[in-house]
Amino acid sequence: MFIDASNLWQAQKAKGRFFNYKKIVEYVKGKFLTKQVEVFYYSAYPANGTRPYDLDDRHQFFTFLKKGLKFKVRKKELKRIRVADEHGKYLREKGNMDVEITIDAMYYFEKYDIAALFTGDSDFLALVAHLRMGGKKVYIFSSKNNISEELRTGADAYFDILKINDDIWGRELRYRE
Repeated sequence: MFIDASNLWQAQKAKGRFFNYKKIVEYVKGKFLTKQVEVFYYSAYPANGTRPYDLDDRHQFFTFLKKGLKFKVRKKELKRIRVADEHGKYLREKGNMDVEITIDAMYYFEKYDIAALFTGDSDFLALVAHLRMGGKKVYIFSSKNNISEELRTGADAYFDILKINDDIWGRELRYRE
């Protein structure tokens, strides 16, 4: 499993709940009738001092994924880019993890038969095609509000995570004011 956390944020907002990643792993095991699943989780996070709230919870969550669920967590600080346009000067944050996901999918290529990509980003279409040409089954998990048509139709199957009947959801999502 390759989980693009920022790409799935829209699904969590639409549902109003966080994912329960332990339940998602169990769902995938049952769906593909496998006992072993290795999970890679990719996330970019804000730098300290860039938010009016404490970021310790984010790092505790990463530790839980690594130690509690045995995920391979790939994380990096959001890059802050100065932008000047017709609206003025401002900072834009960027934290794309596409390269990291692609590297891991290729590096571990011989160790899996099925790739479950939790993303909706059309940038992964080339990776999906390459994996399929290499004999891998590739399944996309995303949501209707955040899936590119090319990716949805380019894989072996697409699953809308908002329509999964099994309970894969955790606690209620609360927004910061």
